Amino acid sequence: MASSTGNWAKAQISHPLSSSSSSSTVDLGFFPTSISRKKRQPNNIIHSALHSRSVLHFPKQPYENDMIPREDTSVNVKPKTHHQPQWNLLQRTAAMAFDMAESALVSRERQHPLPKTADPLVQISGNFAPVPEQPVKQSLPITGTIPSCISGVYLRNGANPLFEPVAGHHLFDGDGMVHAVSIDNGNASYACRFTETQRLLQEKELGRPVFPKAIGELHGHSGIARLLLFYARGLFGLVDHKQGTGIANAGLVYFNNRLLAMSEDDLPYHVRITASGDLETVGRYNFDDQLKSTMIAHPKIDPFSKELFALSYDVVQKPYLKYFRFSPDGRKSPDVEIPLTVPTMMHDFAITENFVVIPDQPVVFKLQEMITGGSPVIYDKNKKSQFGILSKNASDSKDVIWVESPDTFCFHLWNAWEEPESDEVVVIGSCMTPPDSIFNECDESLKSVLSEIRLNLKTGESTRRSIILESDQVNLEAGMVNRNRLGRKTRYAYLAIAEPWPKVSGFAKVDLFTGEVKKHIYGDRRYGGEPFFLPQDDNCESAEDDGYILSFVHDEKTWKSELQILNAMNLHLEASIKLPSRVPYGFHGTFIDAKALVNQA
Repeated sequence: MASSTGNWAKAQISHPLSSSSSSSTVDLGFFPTSISRKKRQPNNIIHSALHSRSVLHFPKQPYENDMIPREDTSVNVKPKTHHQPQWNLLQRTAAMAFDMAESALVSRERQHPLPKTADPLVQISGNFAPVPEQPVKQSLPITGTIPSCISGVYLRNGANPLFEPVAGHHLFDGDGMVHAVSIDNGNASYACRFTETQRLLQEKELGRPVFPKAIGELHGHSGIARLLLFYARGLFGLVDHKQGTGIANAGLVYFNNRLLAMSEDDLPYHVRITASGDLETVGRYNFDDQLKSTMIAHPKIDPFSKELFALSYDVVQKPYLKYFRFSPDGRKSPDVEIPLTVPTMMHDFAITENFVVIPDQPVVFKLQEMITGGSPVIYDKNKKSQFGILSKNASDSKDVIWVESPDTFCFHLWNAWEEPESDEVVVIGSCMTPPDSIFNECDESLKSVLSEIRLNLKTGESTRRSIILESDQVNLEAGMVNRNRLGRKTRYAYLAIAEPWPKVSGFAKVDLFTGEVKKHIYGDRRYGGEPFFLPQDDNCESAEDDGYILSFVHDEKTWKSELQILNAMNLHLEASIKLPSRVPYGFHGTFIDAKALVNQA
């Protein structure tokens, strides 16, 4: 069963498209994180930019990595060789049989229309389409002046499938690619590279996708069949799932002198920035054999203690959730098992000065649903939503305080802090309804409401309010507060205006105390992504909004991309860096100061 390789992404440049693990999961060979795809009645009131199918253009010949040279080969990374697998007769026979079975499965699936949430002609059309790697391009054109205090590398992660999908595909299923803009003395360079996960390397060697896609493919009986096929290939040594199945396409964090690319279905991957501004994958990173399970893609670094805090969830066996932390020099604490009655999807969490805030919400894993034709992950309307408050330094979970917050689902939490005078922990997050609307065709309009949730640790009661007036309400998703004040009371949040969903037409600077909203709109058919707030310096005595907003912006009329730099105080555009190639809409980013890069591992 043949498939074009990642060079199909090149066609998306010349043909612009408009668009209207835990041990138990390793044993299965896959970490399922899909959301229910049970068919619902269509309704035209969904506000989405991804309604219509587009025609994707795929090249017929693969490209070789040799065509995309590395600018700097001085990095000490493990050499990666790519060649045709050397299989014995039994393996070749088994491979042919499995390929025939997969072809029959795909043929059967194509007899039924895919929902838009799993249709690649919808999910990766327009500027959601992938791009090939780009070597470092120096001396980029700049409009305006880059502030002199900005020196380092802005990096952003995203999903970028190497291969043309052969069946269902969701935007979140794509292979991880990091885009990097290096800034030095007012000059800028750009590069983008795949994070070379074990999954990507094996598929590249085989010349086709073989690892199941968590959201686009794992549903119902066909999902079970795909898991069995994948596991059978593993038994015959055709693939190796023991080194992880993750795609590392979501989060980025710079910790203990290492840039880590993450998705919650695997360990992080260590990516190194070269002297020229290029990117090299060092490999899967287990913190010197200390981390034995997956880690979610949104770990938190306390700006004062410099510790890193993280969670890991298991969808098969208890404990379903574990909490742990790392000292600034990378020493891991023992796992703290968090008691959950069912395995719960936990994409994000929050920290305060003294606590971790754990959202236990009504999107849960039920693997048995696949047997009856559904998805292993569902929205459970009968499950209560609650937040667990646990001491950062806890050695066990006996003192965790659970506070219910009815009908609450936050895909992301932007900050949290303590207010001792009222015995409350305040949580700032975007409450999404319907909870599964990112993944499913729904009969309701998607809403993502910036909310303040107050959790009283004495009474066990909670309140929730919309921070923005109803008349000013817009969908706000993807963003941050000043990271130098994470876990402490903050006044401002910088959030993407996710309209028309899932595109980002601008960003909002929101006063969390008054509800005042100041907007920066990118303009006609210009869209961006997560606004990244870069503080002017690490001095917490300076004004909270003294800094700059960085965001990739793409013009769908000219098919050009740029990095915009705006003054966070007045939203004035300071500079625009013109990029040499298209940057697809993506996920989360970070900035590494030039001084921090000096000590890079």
